[in-house]
Amino acid sequence: MKKHIPNIITCCNLICGCIATYAAFYHGYQLAFLFILLGAFFDFFDGKAARALGVSGKLGVELDSLADCVTFGVAPSAMIFTLFNHVAYPSFMSSDFFFRVMPFTAFLLAAFSALRLAKFNIDERQHTGFIGMPTPANAIFWGALISSCEAWLISPRFNALFLFLFMLLFCWLLVCEVPMFAFKGRLSWPKDKMKIIFLVLTIVMLLMGAFLSDDGVMMGLSRGAAASIGLYVVLSIVASYLPQDEE
Repeated sequence: MKKHIPNIITCCNLICGCIATYAAFYHGYQLAFLFILLGAFFDFFDGKAARALGVSGKLGVELDSLADCVTFGVAPSAMIFTLFNHVAYPSFMSSDFFFRVMPFTAFLLAAFSALRLAKFNIDERQHTGFIGMPTPANAIFWGALISSCEAWLISPRFNALFLFLFMLLFCWLLVCEVPMFAFKGRLSWPKDKMKIIFLVLTIVMLLMGAFLSDDGVMMGLSRGAAASIGLYVVLSIVASYLPQDEE
């Protein structure tokens, strides 16, 4: 029985992704984000369970990638798809062609997420860190942003062109050759200073979001989560250009 436990946890991740996708199509952004987070929780523990039980195998690796593709690729794409149907369009894009076509460009994010996961499975360089943005971080960013900042995203200050270009940026981040840090093993200063700085600032942003937001704790936490993912990308890029400290 124990050999099936990690795969059951992975399937829970997949089911969360399916529910998140369903919620996104029905404009349930907060529910979609909640299930993306729950999927990330299961994704974090399936590999640990497999190693702890000594039942790691190729089946689990492949199943994990398939589940991640749904939860961290299709689900955030569905949120962007729905957002394209409500976002403002600039005057030069105010035609039936753009209204009908632009929402489907959201699934570029799912395609690049699948490419990112496939590259990760065969890239021997990513045992201690990441090359390109991890799909869970990408999904959490979009889930947090859309669920907490919808009013701003559909306002005249933002528009479909900005959304499209912003999405393309994250498609590139998923498959780029930029090293991004991972939290594996114990942290020590100064070797892991960027990671520690990130964790401290993330806690600060989450607390500020929770206690200073006028829209409630959950909205504030979601905005803090989106900001922390943005910070993660920036600090990872900065760290890639800094000399590495010796252990």
